[in-house]
Amino acid sequence: MSPHVLILGGTAEARRLAAELTARPGVRVTTSLAGRVSRPGSLPGEVRIGGFGGAAGLADWLRGQRVSALVDATHPFAASITANAARAAAATGVPAVVLRRPGWRPGPGDRWHAVASLDEAADVLPGLGRRVFLTTGRLGLAAFAHLTHLHFVVRSVEPPEPPMPPDTHVLLARGPFTPADEAALLREHRVDVLVTKDSGGDATSAKLTAARQLGLPVVIVRRPPLPAGVTEVPDVAGALERLHLGAP
Repeated sequence: MSPHVLILGGTAEARRLAAELTARPGVRVTTSLAGRVSRPGSLPGEVRIGGFGGAAGLADWLRGQRVSALVDATHPFAASITANAARAAAATGVPAVVLRRPGWRPGPGDRWHAVASLDEAADVLPGLGRRVFLTTGRLGLAAFAHLTHLHFVVRSVEPPEPPMPPDTHVLLARGPFTPADEAALLREHRVDVLVTKDSGGDATSAKLTAARQLGLPVVIVRRPPLPAGVTEVPDVAGALERLHLGAP
């Protein structure tokens, strides 16, 4: 029977993996997207939009579609999806791997403050600055809604969901951005402090370079821990090797 690989997608790595796998004769590839972005880009292979109904629903789908391998290539902060994928894989015996790009690491000149959650980020902000550049996505802004004395510049691909801080300026934009772009934005909005999640990768790291150049503090929200027993790889090649889906 031809292999059927389910990719839980939404990242650049998921897209690259789908392209690699669809180029292999006889491999069926399905990429599942959560549906949080209204107009996702085209993807190679089959595409499925929407949730599965938790771990049990995903397990049923794996069985019904005769999935032979599962790759969780969702965003590093999609903790509930990752937990459900781990449980479904364990329940069905489907080989699974988590594909996560490496996280960022501070370098010389960085002024990073690592926190475990958005709530902790909100707790430390008042001591770091009054004008905040918030790049944690359109969800979770409620954690900052009580900070009425701070000014927020919020950037996201689609309009953020309320509640949010009362003094908020929303920028709708899709990267990638250059360090020069980010430095110009920080200067234009007179930003004192940057808040971001540790997404890792190069596509969104320019803001960190700009903050370093301008000497601004950065609040970094650490990634949630992976479920126990989950295998993690840092790139597409590692996923292919782990699932024995290497060279065609």
